[in-house]
This record gives sequence, C-alpha cells and structure tokens, in this order.
Amino acid sequence: MKPTSPRILKVNDGSSGISPEPPSSATDAQNLPASVADAASVDPVTLQKALAALKDNYARLAADFNNFMKRTQRDSEQQAAVEKQAFIRDLLPIIDNLERALASGQDDSSDPLFQGVKMTLQQVGQLLGKHGIEPVADRGRPFDPHRHEAVSVQHNPTQPDRIVLEVIQRGYWQGEKVFRPAKVIVNDLSYFSGGSHAR
Repeated sequence: MKPTSPRILKVNDGSSGISPEPPSSATDAQNLPASVADAASVDPVTLQKALAALKDNYARLAADFNNFMKRTQRDSEQQAAVEKQAFIRDLLPIIDNLERALASGQDDSSDPLFQGVKMTLQQVGQLLGKHGIEPVADRGRPFDPHRHEAVSVQHNPTQPDRIVLEVIQRGYWQGEKVFRPAKVIVNDLSYFSGGSHAR
C-alpha cells in the first residue's frame, strides 16, 4: 500500500513544521484494505469487534435522536396547549360581559343588535366546545368548594341549605376538570340579615 505523504505547514515563526493530514473520508478510504487478499490478512476478531462497536454507536445515536424528536414534539404540544388555555381565559370575561348585556335588555327578536349579540355568543360557545371547554349550569346544585367560589350568602328558607341560589359568573369545565370555577351566591339557613350566624 502506498504511504501517504505528510503535509508541510507554515508556522508563525517562519519555520516549517510537519502536520498529519486531517481525518477525512478520503483518508479513511486509503486506510481500508485495497483488496480481498489484504482484507483476509486482517484479524477477523478485530474486524468483528470494530463492526460491533460501530453498530453499538449507531444504535445509541438513533435512540438519542428518536428521544430528542419525541421530547421536542411533546414540549411543542405542551406549549401550544398552555397558550391556547391562556387565550381562552382572556376570552371568557368578554363572553361574560356579552351575556350580562343580553340579560339586562329585553328579549326583542326584532332588534338586530340583540340578535347579533345572541348569534355571536352562540358561535363563540360552539368554538369553545370544539376545544373541549363547556359551560356549566350550577344554579340549584349543592355548593362545592372545588367547583364554586362563594361571593355571598343569602337566607332562603324555601330552598335547601348550601344550595347555589344564583350564579354571578358562569363556570366552565374542560373534560373532567374545572377550567374556571363559578362565582355563586349560596343559601345559608344559619345566616340572618343582621350578619350573625348560629349553628
């Protein structure tokens, strides 16, 4: 096999130095056996060990790359979900105001503005539903601190104790989890108008 000639490099002091060629695919190819006879002269055990090492390195690199791709996709999906939820939370107060505007006015089917707001609310509700966000009707339900936020209490003997008498702000759920708790007025039969409580 023809030996490779060293490369002459200039150094900073003006003298010349000898540096080996950098590793490259061409250099590696020159180091491979040039013929079947040369390959037969190499120890088979050495070749098998080298091949096994290459296979092991390839498998490690492939596994690392696969894990990297999965982690990148998972992080991207989580970030997108967080941004979507933040946008929906910012949108809900606007829906609340539109609902209050409709509740404060008369249900006039001939009023184009009333009908426009009503249709807009319906479309926004359908959009939220596509993203798994659903409003909940909490009036008449037992008070649950995990899904309700009590903003006030009233004494109504005609209703059961600790029943939601009125919903001040609608609650929303996402699947089986509370997305936004409802703000409610709770019936408290121990409550008196003077502000005292007795049990």
